[in-house]
Amino acid sequence: MAIKHHKPAHAHKKLKETPGAIYLDVRTEAEFAQGHPEGALNVPVVFIKGPGQMELNPDFLAVVEKILPKDVTLVVGCLAGGRSARACEILEEAGYVELINVLGGFGGQRDQSGTVVVVGWRDEGLPISSEPGERSYQALRAKAGF
Repeated sequence: MAIKHHKPAHAHKKLKETPGAIYLDVRTEAEFAQGHPEGALNVPVVFIKGPGQMELNPDFLAVVEKILPKDVTLVVGCLAGGRSARACEILEEAGYVELINVLGGFGGQRDQSGTVVVVGWRDEGLPISSEPGERSYQALRAKAGF
């Protein structure tokens, strides 16, 4: 099944209307700790090694596969929509079938001049949290046996 792409308000509506749907936040642990969609799980798809230097998280798929069944609806978001699109591709290749990439992510998508072209989850005024707890990457890695 094709990956769907929804703006934050529509993604939030889908989460509320779909039993068992989960928001998978693929940003870094630091980004997640600064604020994330309420109820989100954090499994970073990449690690940032320096300005413009990203490295694929070698455990991304393994952790997701241990904690989430392949038939669950996953709403996947990052900061602006790029990393989440890549995460959706990885998940689709692994057999996940209900994938929604959040256009604009948490912080909004910008054009080359820096103008916001898609408002993000935070600026849409959708529910957010800054409590990582059992939804943090470290807790999920432990749950997955890593």
